[in-house]
Amino acid sequence: MSRSESLASAVCQPCQGNTPSLSATAIERYASELPQWRVVDEGRRLRREVVVRDFTTALEYLGRLGILAEQEGHHPDLHLTKYRHVAIELWTHKAGGLTENDFIMAAKIDQIRM
Repeated sequence: MSRSESLASAVCQPCQGNTPSLSATAIERYASELPQWRVVDEGRRLRREVVVRDFTTALEYLGRLGILAEQEGHHPDLHLTKYRHVAIELWTHKAGGLTENDFIMAAKIDQIRM
């Protein structure tokens, strides 16, 4: 099982107010397993951009992302622009940066097929 498959099978854990963000080394290690994602905002967020076939497909994709976010209790920022461009940003608000939950969620998002 690859690291990204292992991440996708994990479950996001509830964060406490004192949850630390990951070190730059840990972020680099996790990010190497998720090539469709970029680390942005000086290492504080993950971002993925997807262009889908049409507006209806974009809305369906956003709906699937929303269902997954509710199941995991980890909610990304979702952006729909140019009627079919979807951008997803992940970070852990309570940590002020990236935690393992963000990479778990990214791996799960990668499994959603459009």
